[in-house]
Amino acid sequence: MLESIQRTAAYIKNRIGDFEPEAGIILGTGLGGLVKEIQIEKQLMYANIPDFPISTLEFHSGKLIFGTLGGVKVVAMQGRLHYYEGYNMKEITFPVRVLKALGIKTLYVSNASGSLNPSFKKGDLMIIEDHINLQPQNPLTGRNEEELGPRFPDMSQPYRIDLIAKALDIAEANNIICHKGVYVGVTGPNLETRAEYRYLRIIGGDAVGMSTVPEVIVANHMGLPVFAISVLTDEGFPEELKPVSLDEIIAVAQEAEPKMTLILKELIAGI
Repeated sequence: MLESIQRTAAYIKNRIGDFEPEAGIILGTGLGGLVKEIQIEKQLMYANIPDFPISTLEFHSGKLIFGTLGGVKVVAMQGRLHYYEGYNMKEITFPVRVLKALGIKTLYVSNASGSLNPSFKKGDLMIIEDHINLQPQNPLTGRNEEELGPRFPDMSQPYRIDLIAKALDIAEANNIICHKGVYVGVTGPNLETRAEYRYLRIIGGDAVGMSTVPEVIVANHMGLPVFAISVLTDEGFPEELKPVSLDEIIAVAQEAEPKMTLILKELIAGI
């Protein structure tokens, strides 16, 4: 893995010259519009980067965007990878390893997820303060590369408390409804049954989604601080569960995206 990371990072560095990103951003489903706020200097297609997995989803662009956001040099993943696409967890999290090798100091993650908490409504934002991992693989299984991180990384604070507090302050100052809660990571690609939504709420979840947790685990393994935020695109309340389509999910994500973009932009500008 180390050789692949080094080879990929070397290729990217050769293409971006002396550009050194301070922050890495992973953009979730329907949330690629943040790129419009970035003063772009360079773009690289995943398909052209050695060893870089390619997103198979038609609504994920599959590009690395290099530029400036809020006065800070950033690299944004416009399109992420998922277990349900057929990739293993090491492949899904490989880009995070590469971003760290490029020099980022903090990772910012966004996603679209379903609300489990009746107090959290469709279209609201939720900052992730902790997670529950129900995905069937862990990206740290197999041989551990000590150069990347320890065999048994601590996960007592996977999300930076200071960044959570700052983001909540930004939301309040801009009259944005923004909660904090626990994200449950599941496999997908199907949405949950009534019984599954009930179970996920019972075990402590406030939102459920099909991404984020693997990337956060790997970031913590490498000592990379993480901030993560969800756009709540649907409601998994068993008593009043209604069918939901992908088009509806993307539409809600895009409508709420400006609020998420404002929080991320101001938060990154303050680092």
